[in-house]
Amino acid sequence: MLGIVAALLKSDLEIPATSIKFISLYLLFSIGFKGGQELEHGGSGIEIWASVLFGMALATIIPVYSFYILRNKVGVSNAGAIAASYGSVSAVTFVSAVSFLEIQGQPFGGHMMAVMALMEFPAIIMGFVLIKQYDKEREQSVNMLGILKHAISNGSVLMIVGSLVIGMVADSKQAEGITPFTTDIFEGFLAVFLLEMGMITVKRFSSFKKHGLFVFLFALLIPLFNGCAVAMLSHFISDSVGTRFIFAILAASASYIAVPAAMRLAAPDSDPGLYIPMALGVTFPFNITVGFPLYYLLVQ
Repeated sequence: MLGIVAALLKSDLEIPATSIKFISLYLLFSIGFKGGQELEHGGSGIEIWASVLFGMALATIIPVYSFYILRNKVGVSNAGAIAASYGSVSAVTFVSAVSFLEIQGQPFGGHMMAVMALMEFPAIIMGFVLIKQYDKEREQSVNMLGILKHAISNGSVLMIVGSLVIGMVADSKQAEGITPFTTDIFEGFLAVFLLEMGMITVKRFSSFKKHGLFVFLFALLIPLFNGCAVAMLSHFISDSVGTRFIFAILAASASYIAVPAAMRLAAPDSDPGLYIPMALGVTFPFNITVGFPLYYLLVQ
């Protein structure tokens, strides 16, 4: 809220870009490392594999119906990019959700870090496939291997997967040695990061108002539908309230980092001024303020 107010007042409050990049990497490393520790010390193999398959299925299905809802309103390229964004996940929303669960004293499965990272690929690939299917002029212009390589090499994905592996191989004594770094300062850095997100939200939001009410309602209602549906369906995957809540958040969130980077290759004529503000200016603050308590209530 402070960030939003600062941006509306056109304040000169600013967090240096290099500092925000460091905080982003720190948050991803901390989450991944702690997830690797939890993954190493608990959880059933069946639930882990069921969770991975369920997450990847969500990331494949959500872009399909999102694309068909959007295609006639915003065009094929924009529809594909938006569909990929909403099928993919937001690492920042995930980090905030983990903090929310810690406040509630609610544990969750460490394997959900891996699920989050693995949900990036199917969504990006489905967005590309749908664009290619309905935009024949692009059939030979984009290399599928290049899109996949770009998705895998994305910094956010590499950091979360890499730190997850490090957390798995580190023993308890090693993990305890860096607890002040991975745990004690986590919420302070998250608060500064959310301040920046508030300021960016206002700036991005103003740039897409010209696209009308339809995209605004889509950015509210589709995540709400996804989050509520998955909050209930996840009961078949896990009995853990925390794990089910994370599933709901992953389904409800939208990517505004990994997907836009990939869509520069897959759909260069799509409009980042449309799909980035939808994810960051509408869906992100909606999930943080309304989605979290609603999905948490449903999984309980």
